[in-house]
Parts: sequence; C-alpha cells; structure tokens
Amino acid sequence: MAYLLDANVFIEAKNRHYGFDFCPAFWDWLEQNHAAGRVFSIEKVGYELEAGSDELRDWASRLGKKFFLPPDASALGSLAAVAEWVRSQAYQPAAISAFLEDADYYLVAQAHARNDILVTHEVPSDGVKRVKIPNVAIGLGIRHMNPFEMLRRERARFILGAQDR
Repeated sequence: MAYLLDANVFIEAKNRHYGFDFCPAFWDWLEQNHAAGRVFSIEKVGYELEAGSDELRDWASRLGKKFFLPPDASALGSLAAVAEWVRSQAYQPAAISAFLEDADYYLVAQAHARNDILVTHEVPSDGVKRVKIPNVAIGLGIRHMNPFEMLRRERARFILGAQDR
C-alpha cells in the first residue's frame, strides 16, 4: 500500500509549509519515499503542476511518469465504481460533472484500484455543490488522510544540523 497525493499537497507545500527555499528536506523526503515505493501521484496531477511556471513545475517535470502514474487497466473498473457512487449521491449535477472532469476523479479511482491511501488537504463536507475527495473515499471505503498525518505516520523528520537523540 502506498500514498497517492492530491495536487493540493504539492501546491500548499510549495506556497506555505515546505517551500523549496527553506525546507528542501520535504521534497527530498517525497523523492526518497517514492524510490522506496511508498509515495506517488497520478499523471493528471502531474499535468496540473507542470502547467505552472515555477519551481514546482520544474520539480514535477523532473520526476515524470515514475512519480506521476499513468492510468492503468486496473483503474478502469474503479473509474466506473467512483462515477456510480458520485452519481448516486445528492450532489448537484454541475458538481458531478465538474468532479468527473477533474483530476480528483482519477486520483480516487487509482487509489481505489491500487488500495492506496489518498493524501489531501480537503476535508469532508455535507455540501452538494462540490464533490470532495474525502467524501468519496469514505463512501467507497478508501483510506485517506492529510499530509501531516502521512508525515507523522511515516515518522518523517526534517532536522537542522546534527542531532543527539
């Protein structure tokens, strides 16, 4: 089981919590855990990140398809299951259409197919105007968490200098 990261994990990290200029250890941690087979995202998220014009685009471009997984045959059945679940809920038609055209749809389906853990900053919502990743994850029994939970669970440590502990 691996972690599949939502685009907002990378964007928030770059803009707020783990900027490339002051916390390169976060980005190194992602790469090291990817190399160990524990951290990935999907191709559509990679495309979103590569559409920018900053360090995040450069980082995502360098990692490519090894990190940002293309869809595979196992995801096809999961795409149908995710779409069926979303359509069976009380979401507004525009919310359903928007979700089914978004990278989130493919991210959830890939996690469903691979039995991976979804990592996102999104939180569940009772709203009907937008389909949220955690709501779909809960509905389909897919594990999900925020990036801070992932980092704690994996005992990530970003330490300055030598340590005596």
